[in-house]
Amino acid sequence: MQVPTDFETAIARKYPEGVAIAVVRDGQGRYNPITLCWVMRTSHQPPMIAISVGIQRYSLEALRAAREFVLSIPSTQMAELAAFFGSRSGREVDKLAASGARTQRAAIIDGVLLTDAVANFECRVEGELETGDHVIFAGRVVASHTNADASVRGLYALGDERLGGVVPG
Repeated sequence: MQVPTDFETAIARKYPEGVAIAVVRDGQGRYNPITLCWVMRTSHQPPMIAISVGIQRYSLEALRAAREFVLSIPSTQMAELAAFFGSRSGREVDKLAASGARTQRAAIIDGVLLTDAVANFECRVEGELETGDHVIFAGRVVASHTNADASVRGLYALGDERLGGVVPG
């Protein structure tokens, strides 16, 4: 039986949800990572992925200027990195340099892949839509990469700002 409740109580019941990290080159030439949870696949053909970025985030300016990004699906071993990337601003710190995250050059776009991620997708922005306090960017996937170790598992937001793995049931 369903009972009426407020939005925040109801939405908290959706966890776990996947975590992603978008990496975009900023106006200073640095590759700036931002941790996101609001990500979705939007098309099979062509392959497209959408990300949602807060309007006050430093990464928003960079995405609008660069018109391309790498979307990384972090591994469970990257929980501390994901927390760091989501709690610092690229306005104040070079997050990749400060974190020591392992990267490698993207194959097609001007970007970097997160080496320890489960997967990385190079995307070119096809469009954007303002939705209240966030902007959705639709990215066409132009190259895909996976971790050579098939046992590496993805990182999830578990609720209450906790990150971790999910054991299949």
